[in-house]
Amino acid sequence: MLTKMSDTSSAQARKGKDIQGIPWDRLNITREKYRLTRLEQYRNYENIPASGEAVDKECKQMQKGGNFYEFFHNTRLVKPTILHFQLRNLVWATSKHDVYLMSSYSVMHWSSLSGNLSEVLNFAGHVAPTEKHAGSLLEGFMQTQISTLAVKDNFLVAGGFQGELTCKSLDKKGVSFCTRTTYDDNAITNAVEIYDRLGGGMHFMASNNDCGIREYDMEKFQLLNHFRFPWPVNHTSISPDRRVVAVVGDHVDALLMDSQNGKTIAKVVGHLDYSFASAWHPDGRIFATGNQDKTSRVWDIRNLSSPIAVLKNNLGAARSIRFSSDGQFMVVAEPADFVHIYSTKADYKVRQEIDFFGEISGVSVSPDDESLYIGIWDRTYASLLQYNKRHAYGYLDSYF
Repeated sequence: MLTKMSDTSSAQARKGKDIQGIPWDRLNITREKYRLTRLEQYRNYENIPASGEAVDKECKQMQKGGNFYEFFHNTRLVKPTILHFQLRNLVWATSKHDVYLMSSYSVMHWSSLSGNLSEVLNFAGHVAPTEKHAGSLLEGFMQTQISTLAVKDNFLVAGGFQGELTCKSLDKKGVSFCTRTTYDDNAITNAVEIYDRLGGGMHFMASNNDCGIREYDMEKFQLLNHFRFPWPVNHTSISPDRRVVAVVGDHVDALLMDSQNGKTIAKVVGHLDYSFASAWHPDGRIFATGNQDKTSRVWDIRNLSSPIAVLKNNLGAARSIRFSSDGQFMVVAEPADFVHIYSTKADYKVRQEIDFFGEISGVSVSPDDESLYIGIWDRTYASLLQYNKRHAYGYLDSYF
């Protein structure tokens, strides 16, 4: 009951309750003062020293004032966690009500409709496949530390610290497939993307610290491609026509790769540090990269000589980027405290800033664009924030 009591609804927020339930009136600092303290004291992690400072000098922030999503609910029962400070793709919405996330060793499912939190998969003990597929490790894994997660339609893929990949169909009991991508010392799975092939069938792509990208099909779980790069790959995303892959990693440049043969089509130059996020606009011409230089940059494949927008964060790196399915918005999550929603129609010049306190475990827009979920990892105020898309028509909130 205590957890339920400390949730915040949209009605309570409108009456002035803090969205995270932080009792500012009982603390010896105001929210505004604490915000200034955080902005001054938060240390952005950089692999290339002073990359953020250089950006601060040359780059202005886009104006605030966008109002695209409004606060709907903050759920304290849900406790997202982060394993690796640079990897923040641990929250996935498969519908406007269904969210999957990592909480300690468990993949959890939250239904905002029923208010029900349930465990999908627990990696603390022994996880082994119940199906037989060539190349699957039938002995499975013990105590897998999950560094990244992807959930789409009915499929879930969890990537581990030692290069593990675990695949599960959400409509079946047990685990379909377990594999170890590599036995390298530096094997961490940094990102996974699940996508449907234009010819039918689902595939997924894993980006690893051993400088490899691996593509698997999700029917027989066979490795289809293994492409190697000169540096660790932190994130990849495939274009809507499935022909081009945006590749970012431990290098200042991003690459565009041919998805069929792994050849580099173009180099994308402009960032000052390593990148950990990428995403494609649904039109297939525009893509974005997110970097530790505190910017996300938006590119047009028809002219890569300079970005069409350089978007600066408040505190730190752009750790995850999502475009809405209708292409109207681009969501950028910082490591902590801030999520920015940019209007693509306004050429990224108008943004909505969502601000709170705590590290961000992930951000996800539901496939119908109706809900935006933000996982907050914090010792005291861990929770799941839900924002709903604003519509021109008004409606009454339901009261529980």
